Amino acid sequence: MQLKIMMPKKKHLSAGRAPLILFLCQMVSALEVPLDLVQPPTITQQSPKDYIIDPRENIVIQCEAKGKPPPSFSWTRNGTHFDIDKDPLVTMKSGSGTLTVNIMSEGKAETYEGVYQCTARNERGAAISNNIVIRPSRSPLWTKEKLERITLRNGQSLVLPCRPPVGLPPPIIFWMDNSFQRLPQSERVSQGLNGDLYFSNVLPEDTREDYICYARFNHTQTIQQKQPISVKVISVDELNDTIAANLSDTEFYGAKSHRERPPTFLTPEGNASRKEELRGNVLSLECIAEGLPTPIIYWIKEDGTLSINRTFYRNFKKTLQIVQVTEADSGNYQCIAKNALGAIHHTISVTVKAAPYWIIAPQNLVLSPGEDGTLICRANGNPKPRISWLLNGVPIEIAPDDPSRKIDGDTIIFSNVQERSSAVYQCNASNEYGYLLANAFVNVLAEPPRILTSADTLYQVIANRPALLDCAFFGSPLPTIEWFKGAKGSALREDIYVLHENGTLEIPVAQKDSTGTYTCVARNKLGMAKNDIHLEIKDPTRIIKQPEYAVVQRGSTVSFECIVKHDHTLIPTVMWLKDHRELPSDGRFTVDKDRLVVADVNDDDGGTYTCVANTTLDNVSASAVLSVVDVPNPPFDLELTDQLDRSVQLSWTPGDDNNSPITKFIIEYEDAMHEPGLWHHQTEVPGAQTTAQLKLSPYVNYSFRVMAVNSLGRSLPSEASEQYLTKAAEPDKNPTAVEGLGSEPDNLVITWKPLNGFESNGPGLQYKVSWRQKDGDDEWTSMVVADVSKYIVSGTPTFVPYLIKVQALNDAGFAPEPAVVLGHSGEDLPMVAPGNVHVNVVNSTLAEVHWDPVPLKSIRGHLQGYRIYYWKAQSSSTRNRRHIEKKILTFQGSKTHGMLPGLEPFSHYTLNVRVVNGKGEGPASPDRVFNTPEGVPSAPSSLKIVNPTLDSLTLEWEPPSHPNGVLTEYTLKYQPINSTHELGPLVDLKIPANKTRWTLKNLNFSTRYKFYFYAQTAAGSGNQITEEAITTVDEAMASRQVDIATQGWFIGLMCAVALLILILLIVCFIRRNKGGKYPVKEKEDAHADPEIQPMKEDDGTFGEYSDAEDHKPLKKGSRTPSDRTVKKEDSDDSLVDYGEGVNGQFNEDGSFIGQYSGKKEKEPAEGNESSEAPSPVNAMNSFV
Repeated sequence: MQLKIMMPKKKHLSAGRAPLILFLCQMVSALEVPLDLVQPPTITQQSPKDYIIDPRENIVIQCEAKGKPPPSFSWTRNGTHFDIDKDPLVTMKSGSGTLTVNIMSEGKAETYEGVYQCTARNERGAAISNNIVIRPSRSPLWTKEKLERITLRNGQSLVLPCRPPVGLPPPIIFWMDNSFQRLPQSERVSQGLNGDLYFSNVLPEDTREDYICYARFNHTQTIQQKQPISVKVISVDELNDTIAANLSDTEFYGAKSHRERPPTFLTPEGNASRKEELRGNVLSLECIAEGLPTPIIYWIKEDGTLSINRTFYRNFKKTLQIVQVTEADSGNYQCIAKNALGAIHHTISVTVKAAPYWIIAPQNLVLSPGEDGTLICRANGNPKPRISWLLNGVPIEIAPDDPSRKIDGDTIIFSNVQERSSAVYQCNASNEYGYLLANAFVNVLAEPPRILTSADTLYQVIANRPALLDCAFFGSPLPTIEWFKGAKGSALREDIYVLHENGTLEIPVAQKDSTGTYTCVARNKLGMAKNDIHLEIKDPTRIIKQPEYAVVQRGSTVSFECIVKHDHTLIPTVMWLKDHRELPSDGRFTVDKDRLVVADVNDDDGGTYTCVANTTLDNVSASAVLSVVDVPNPPFDLELTDQLDRSVQLSWTPGDDNNSPITKFIIEYEDAMHEPGLWHHQTEVPGAQTTAQLKLSPYVNYSFRVMAVNSLGRSLPSEASEQYLTKAAEPDKNPTAVEGLGSEPDNLVITWKPLNGFESNGPGLQYKVSWRQKDGDDEWTSMVVADVSKYIVSGTPTFVPYLIKVQALNDAGFAPEPAVVLGHSGEDLPMVAPGNVHVNVVNSTLAEVHWDPVPLKSIRGHLQGYRIYYWKAQSSSTRNRRHIEKKILTFQGSKTHGMLPGLEPFSHYTLNVRVVNGKGEGPASPDRVFNTPEGVPSAPSSLKIVNPTLDSLTLEWEPPSHPNGVLTEYTLKYQPINSTHELGPLVDLKIPANKTRWTLKNLNFSTRYKFYFYAQTAAGSGNQITEEAITTVDEAMASRQVDIATQGWFIGLMCAVALLILILLIVCFIRRNKGGKYPVKEKEDAHADPEIQPMKEDDGTFGEYSDAEDHKPLKKGSRTPSDRTVKKEDSDDSLVDYGEGVNGQFNEDGSFIGQYSGKKEKEPAEGNESSEAPSPVNAMNSFV
């Protein structure tokens, strides 16, 4: 299905496509007749209507036009023909109407002032330019004038007139001094729109000799200067009687009082004024008032609100500006000047006029013979503009008649036009404020369609965006446009595509399937033309990893990441911007593929960083803000005010918070008199506060400094404030930590913590020390001492309570009455020992001691407690006396009993008790003797199994190291263990206490037994010791083994085997040192026995054999729990398991030795092993 050009339906155009609509409108208005076709002239370039020239340069008046055939040019000057050929200074550019007037060589610019108009003409008509008014710029000098000094009182108002010379264009006015420095302006002092300098009130600092008004003429780049104005501001209070008598009031500027007064307007005058402005200009309204205090200006619109987007306040709100003013801005504007004494207002009535402006400007009209058409020229203004028509530059009223033309006000209607109807029409819309002139031709042509867009144009569009396929065309009559897709002309549905009047095909949302070839066909009654357009759809560029907001501290490094995904056929370029500008040319900024890194961040680096990814078709961007933070800058401008004896007000100006709000200020002080260079904390105030009322102490030379604190830390200290010395006063406080303690039995040492210099409050610091006995009627004894911390009172009785007080004083007086403190004179050793000491034995390890307290008077000091000395004198079992070191226990306070723990059972102890005070111990009480009862014994010291036979085992042991009483007997329990480690029946046997050896008979041969052995006293059974052993094999086998072992050949064989093993070990050792391997090592590696340590890698030697119990070959005797139950051991792995009862290990030389023994549990080192020597029989058994 084909699509023909129709007026685009409004439903296809949405607000979101406003830029697209603008583009299409531009395309419609840009449709032009191809230059190879006959057409009337069109003005393409011309100089501005009001053309101000530089009189020092050549005058160039532009006029360019196009047409077919090329147009010729002519000029009028001031309404009459300008004969260019007669003026040797004027030339016209070839193929153009542009004039050049050569005034640089000779001539004057003023000669060529006037109104110029250009005409471009060919056989089809004539186009004319605007009236171009040529005026040379002017920058005249100020007229000479004598300026008198202006003298006025402090507080009066003042206006310094500028009155610059009239120039073209008007100059820019500004005030400076002799050093070309602009004069500072404020709400009090400001420049008006007319250039005058206004003072609402003057101050003494306004006195100067060089108030100079300058006028800058931009067109000629010149500056003119007015004569300097001298101003003297004096205060009436400063005038003495002589000056006042010789100075009349008229010599002062004005006669207004210097006292405070309500506002009055300096400009404009009166209560109301009028202002007229043209549409599109900038409306500037001004109100400047004088008064004391300086008035503040406010603006309101009486009958409406001020536009937020177009309204601006200038010159400290004294000037109201509205840009792009419209008729709606007309109305009454009120300015209000207000100070503490009153307010006044002025109403400005604003009227907005308008020079003509276009509503519909006439457009070129191309018609074929016999067609109809219209030219519309519609304009507006205030007042309403008048519309007039011209034909080829001649008023249409006097132009030749054309039956196809009819004029209807602002419209010309054409019907059944013919080729002779071709012409250029001019529309002129004018009122008293200006005019508009537009050329529009009517060109009657008969032309078949032609497509102006290049053939086979390729368009590349990003997916999901509009695609615009251009098909610019021309023809007369106007052709119709049809679009097809694909070689076979596949149908285009109207609900997907939009056709525009200029031939453009719009795909509102292009998708991947929109890719393909589109054909544009143009037809009219004279023929047909077509063109192919190619469309490719690309994937959009996206930023899949955007830079993120960052807050960093000054001096650190920050990075922003920007990862871009794009169509594989497009090559993106990624650039970084800071605050929408290029990155600084600084080596601290480095950019790689996906990342921007900023090193050593400073304050200037803060801002918005934007990653921009560009391709030939699209661009995307993402931004992140970098906030550079740091500790605050130090406060400054510290000032002390309200200086009193005990307080002062400190104020300061905060430094920059470095993007982290200040939370508090810390104030410190220095006492330059007592502790110079040492700063102390004074107080803290919230971060919003910049003043603090500080409490002071007398007789301190204060300096203050302030530090600001934010979340990152504290600032450097501010500069120190001025010093402030407070007056001296009596001390506010007395010394602290007053104590009275004697160092000897006959003195009292009074000590205290002295006041520091800051607390002394004045010079001549001393202390009044007073004392008296607590329980006596004596008066206070006092002594004034220098600035010390101790005073000794001699000749006091021993340990007597005293009342003590210490008072501070200085040259200004005494401190408040001090508090009274209780003290004591010196102590002496106690005189009496505790009495009635007796002991209660609680058990074999604990005894309780009781004693009577010592009388307080005999203690002669502070009671510290009682101390018990006790020692073990002899053993009750052996009765052998030997001295034991004495032990001491101290019981604090007035306790009269105590417990003695940790005693040894069945022992003889002696003790005595002594009282203790601050001086030392008193005499000892008489010795008391007590005995501890028997306790249970410790475990036997050792247990060994010797002489194993077929059916017997012999046990040997040593008694307990601590019998703790008289041994009554030993208990032996034993039970067999089968091959699966299951325990057999338990046999219980009692052995007399005097035995240390015992033989068990009638045991099973080749059977393992476990033994439990412990001692007993009258107090009970002690801890047990355990051991294991194995009986031998049957007797016949043992006999044969003994017989073999006694043979000579067997002895020789054993020697040969031992020698062979030794040789093999030496060879292996040598090979190992050279990095070789040997079979034993390979077998060890294969078995990976965890109890066999690997060869050490560092020196190549063999690791020692370990059984995981500190390298012990056999387990020692172990003990069962206190209930004497037997538990199966966790592991019985050892060489015994693998050697059928042989306990073996490697000697240092690598040979293997063994000893026949019962298998023993793995126990700690304090157990016992069998000490039986190896025999040849046992050695033989190891090889069976």
